[in-house]
Amino acid sequence: MNSKTRISQILALFSVAFVVAACGGSGQAGSSDTPAGPPQRGGTLTVLELGSYSGAWPSGLDPATNTTGGANLSQMNAIFGGLFALVADDDGGNARVEPSLASGYELSPDGKTLRIIIRDGVKFSDGTPFDAEAVAFNFRRNIKSTCTCAPKWPLVETDPITTEGNTVVVKFTRPYAAVINAFVVSNVNWIASPTALEKMGEEQFKISPVGAGPFTVERDVLSSELALSRNPNYFKQGQPYLDKLIFKASGGDQPAYQALQAGQAQAQAYEGMSTVPLIDQAQSNKNLTVTLQPPTSPYVIQLNTKTAPFNDQRAREAIYYATNADAIAKGLFKDRYPNAQTFIGPGGLFYQPTVPGYRTYDLEKAKALVQELGGLTVDLGTLKSYVADQVNTALQSQWEAAGIKVNMHSDELNALIGNFNSGKWQAMLQTAGAWDPAAGVGVSFRFSSTAAFSGVADPQLDDLLNQAAASLDPAQRQSLYDQAGKLISDKAYAPFMLAFAPANLAVKGVHGPGLTTRIPPVLVNTGVQWDSVWMSQ
Repeated sequence: MNSKTRISQILALFSVAFVVAACGGSGQAGSSDTPAGPPQRGGTLTVLELGSYSGAWPSGLDPATNTTGGANLSQMNAIFGGLFALVADDDGGNARVEPSLASGYELSPDGKTLRIIIRDGVKFSDGTPFDAEAVAFNFRRNIKSTCTCAPKWPLVETDPITTEGNTVVVKFTRPYAAVINAFVVSNVNWIASPTALEKMGEEQFKISPVGAGPFTVERDVLSSELALSRNPNYFKQGQPYLDKLIFKASGGDQPAYQALQAGQAQAQAYEGMSTVPLIDQAQSNKNLTVTLQPPTSPYVIQLNTKTAPFNDQRAREAIYYATNADAIAKGLFKDRYPNAQTFIGPGGLFYQPTVPGYRTYDLEKAKALVQELGGLTVDLGTLKSYVADQVNTALQSQWEAAGIKVNMHSDELNALIGNFNSGKWQAMLQTAGAWDPAAGVGVSFRFSSTAAFSGVADPQLDDLLNQAAASLDPAQRQSLYDQAGKLISDKAYAPFMLAFAPANLAVKGVHGPGLTTRIPPVLVNTGVQWDSVWMSQ
């Protein structure tokens, strides 16, 4: 059996696993849109992005220097396209990673050598060749980035990234079967023009980046507005359909919803709606299409086990027992979103709804542990958003009922990153998980000993996660992730909560994969395929 056949079988099994998982999820697609008729060409689409997350790009949009690149998935995909893309059927089923600016790939039978074949004849929007040398240059540059979206490839020391004709060769020290699935949430997926970078210099390039994606930069006001125009050199004939694509930062869900209600003059789409009452209103609005994406990333209460008080397992267990996840899911979210007991949501690969021995709500046990500890005071942080703030407020009330004193705060993205990097944080309500657990803000991002955004240092857990990412056998990966989930539960490293799924809103007449159809989120938000988005004229 050759490597291409083997990888095709693996991806097919991954797709089956996803379909099974999705059928066990919340299943609420909202008023998702299936357009009739062929796509139309033309028009300007204005998309609103949450200013505290996807609408913030303070360090610019150069893949190697953008420190918030994972949050800026839409802007980066629109400018740079991607070597690979996560696609799905309109209902979110049969999700799979497909080549885009790459024409194909091969992973060696031992999983240690990746060959990416670059599509022939592609040019950057400045007219220079998009070839293997350009891609290899970007790989070498992007892996050094401080962005959380930079890959943590286990590269060999000597010549880890080389070219063979129009093929880029990447060599690993150990098998890495999940590498292609991880591309879609990594900065190595976004390839910048080396010629434009050299000509402009990094400071100018981050404001006016040049890629081979569907759109080119007209105007970039950092963390405010990004105006793009159709790329005349785009490799897909007749695409993109839109003449212009504009991203604007929004102050929150409420002002974004008001802008959509105001009609075409202000905005036509909003990514990542999380305010449940507004989602309910939007679903009854005949002028809007609401698409709830399959949940892949459950909320997790991260506990910093490297410092007090959570270097004591009794304190961690007290948090588990004091947390009534079911009450939060029912009271705040009307049981719209399922609770998770591990790091994978029902829209992701290798999902399991329960973990044997998982500690659930028991107020008396929580009180007893707090008393045994002589009291417990916790600093609880999160990223500023409606859902996270609502959950943290509920947690504060629940924990105080168990005798736990809680100092609560929510932060903008840059401040949140600073808190993690300081190592002084205690508890954080965050998301954990991805479509593939080995990709993006997946399990290693939150639980690996070497991750900056982890509160855990456990060699046994590291070994399980590394083995899972390396395995070419989906059944073995499932078993390893199940073991990892059980270990996290047994050691009370971090209780999991609801698997929240954001919604994308668009005015009627706007259509496009991931915007008005379901694609599993790869990093909180879905990777919208902007080259295929169109508007009825």
